[in-house]
Amino acid sequence: MDITDRIDRAVTFPARRRPDSPTSKRTMSPPVATATSTTEEQVFELKKANGVQTPAKAVDSVVVEDYAGNYKFAPIEEAEVSRAMIKRYFTTMYERAVSDVVIVGAGSAGLSCAYHLAKTRPDLKITILEANVAPGGGAWLGGQLMSAMVVRKPADRFLAELGVPFEDEGAFVVVKHAALFTSTILSKVLAFPNVVLMNATAVEDLIVREDFQGKQRVGGVVTNWTLVALNHDTQSCMDPNTITAPVIVSATGHDGPMGAFSAKRLVSSGLLKELGNMRGLDMNRAEPAIVNGTREVTPGLIMTGMELSEHDGSNRMGPTFGAMMASGIKAAHEAIRILDSAQITNGKVIG
Repeated sequence: MDITDRIDRAVTFPARRRPDSPTSKRTMSPPVATATSTTEEQVFELKKANGVQTPAKAVDSVVVEDYAGNYKFAPIEEAEVSRAMIKRYFTTMYERAVSDVVIVGAGSAGLSCAYHLAKTRPDLKITILEANVAPGGGAWLGGQLMSAMVVRKPADRFLAELGVPFEDEGAFVVVKHAALFTSTILSKVLAFPNVVLMNATAVEDLIVREDFQGKQRVGGVVTNWTLVALNHDTQSCMDPNTITAPVIVSATGHDGPMGAFSAKRLVSSGLLKELGNMRGLDMNRAEPAIVNGTREVTPGLIMTGMELSEHDGSNRMGPTFGAMMASGIKAAHEAIRILDSAQITNGKVIG
């Protein structure tokens, strides 16, 4: 007997017997409301509540797309919405407890890395963690809250690959609004079936363990919901969660509320003597330094984007974004190189 049959029987269960009935003490309450008659609508609602998928024809018969005042949605239960979200979110957490690559930060560098990785290696489980509710980092606007995005050549080729239109100014191109780039790459990244984005999720620490050679290696991240991470001082201990991965790409930006996280944690954990600290603005020195310096800064941890300026002590570039895109793509190449050269079991490098 499948669940549909069980539900059909449940809704036709006889009503309670009267108190004076000889068998009244032996009767049970039906598993649902004790209506003496059951309409098709009640069967429809009960099946929905018990997870029985409603045929598309049944839905089509009740919905109306009429913008003249008669728009009707398919019926739904509040619990269905909760279950739909919970099931998918926690299934994702379960499946991504071991990932192939974790990208920390969904700004322009992190998203560019995710795009190139997912496109090049559809076999990889790529998990992006973003502390903010809204991914995109500082790439929703250009400089000083103005909307245009400036991208120096040859990074315009990446814009062309994404299908983002721009005006050619010779040595650089201009996207009419930075949000056009960010929304485009974000939608394309999320469309890849091997990519998962968990926003409003902070990385509180790095997993660091000895590898097969006895060396210290970053082997994953320690996570918590951002609102929890911001309130550790106001509550009792709220322990985190973890994700194991052989490669971590840190793209948390320059110093800020949660910026340069991995660079600063490397210092406090003894894996880096001191921060280089970001130098003053020089576009011509800054952008090639960031792209060419993108690398595995300590075993298991690749650093990309403006976080490198804090780690290495390179110049800031200001409102030009080509280096962020190119640095993210180079980080993807570095991740593939590490994965292809290592022996990995259950998310750990063993040889």
